[in-house]
Amino acid sequence: MTKTVSAEWRVKRLGDVAKVIPGFAFKSKDWCKEGIPVIKIKNIVGDLSVDTVEADCVPHDLLTEKIRKFVLDDGDILVAMTGATAGKVGRLRCKRPHLLNQRVAKLAPYDVDPFFFWAVVSSDEYQGRFFKLADGAAQPNMSGGQIEGVELLVPSSTTQRKIAGVLSAYDDLIENSTRRIAILEEMAQAIYREWFVNFRFPGHKTTNLINSPLGKIPEGWKIVPLADKLTLLETGSRPKGGVGEIKEGVPSIGAESIMGAGKYDFSKTKFVPIQFFERMRQGLLCDRDVLVYKDGGKPGYFIPHVSFVGSGFPFTEMAINSHVYRLRAAPPISQEFLYYHLSSDEMLHWMHLHGTGAAIPSIARKDLERLPLIVPSPEISRQFTEFAAPLLTQILILARQLKNLRHSRDLLLPKLISGQLDVEELDIDDGELLVEATT
Repeated sequence: MTKTVSAEWRVKRLGDVAKVIPGFAFKSKDWCKEGIPVIKIKNIVGDLSVDTVEADCVPHDLLTEKIRKFVLDDGDILVAMTGATAGKVGRLRCKRPHLLNQRVAKLAPYDVDPFFFWAVVSSDEYQGRFFKLADGAAQPNMSGGQIEGVELLVPSSTTQRKIAGVLSAYDDLIENSTRRIAILEEMAQAIYREWFVNFRFPGHKTTNLINSPLGKIPEGWKIVPLADKLTLLETGSRPKGGVGEIKEGVPSIGAESIMGAGKYDFSKTKFVPIQFFERMRQGLLCDRDVLVYKDGGKPGYFIPHVSFVGSGFPFTEMAINSHVYRLRAAPPISQEFLYYHLSSDEMLHWMHLHGTGAAIPSIARKDLERLPLIVPSPEISRQFTEFAAPLLTQILILARQLKNLRHSRDLLLPKLISGQLDVEELDIDDGELLVEATT
């Protein structure tokens, strides 16, 4: 299917096929906790998504006719114009309108298939082109006019739709797997909260509550320091001088990759030489290990994350570096219970409060060891593990499928949008067949 670019492909300026709409300069006095969410640079997170959870707001009465052109809806394409994420592109997914802040631009396609346009501007190549426009070394910055001047290779509308059809098939599968992971994770977290926060576990109606350092807990349960129920708490190591950019060896998981049980960022995996791995005395991962983000983040601000290793991970041998803790629990505490306890909102908040260090914020080993752990009865612990273990296994299997889907899409994308891969003879309804053939 590969060939030279057809004569039907034309070079056009981005501004010829899409409007570039920079955001509005809201005043500092306008910001509030509730109202209309506003998308800022910080919300373009760099993984083709837009973070709406941490969006700041402005009052509803600020939405005048002058401001309406900056209203954002589900599916809008945004690009960061300033700062460390300059050039990064994201697609907004939301159920209610948002507003666009200054230094973020909306790219609104009008003379090009919107799904084809999204495929082009979201590619690594074009995000790199956008970043090169940001010519300030200390504070990268680009203008709307510069974005409009970026050149695109645009085929006929029929070819655009076919390319969009292939990529949309990938996107649908990716979105479906992502949604299934979220549902499974919510199910397990909901049961954890119902049983171990609200104490509505099987048999709770006949169980008395007693006093504890954390308030009332069921009779027969205990609150102990985490260290009392661990058989292992260690960090890993890395070669002198760092891991470099080697592409082969043994995967070494760092803090930048820890995002949750089904949210491990495989794209950021780094590797250590096999010889170094064979000499490592600690930090060698085993099935169902629990990992805790140890340090990093913004100066003076520690953002903890917890992850879970198990069947479904794409690597048979793995290690951690010195920025990650590896934990294993002692019975009756299972690895599944340990994961959901540490990743609960209460415990993440506890770790955040105890994170120290201005230059490199972190959670010290001694602080992690004294984190409060609720120890239920062995029977309740067993019942929870029987429920949570299959869910976590399925989450990790889906996470591996997501990695493969994204990898295949990333390989196809540059060939499709450059015309190197011919889709002219492809029936538009066969897009899913091409996806199946490449995954």
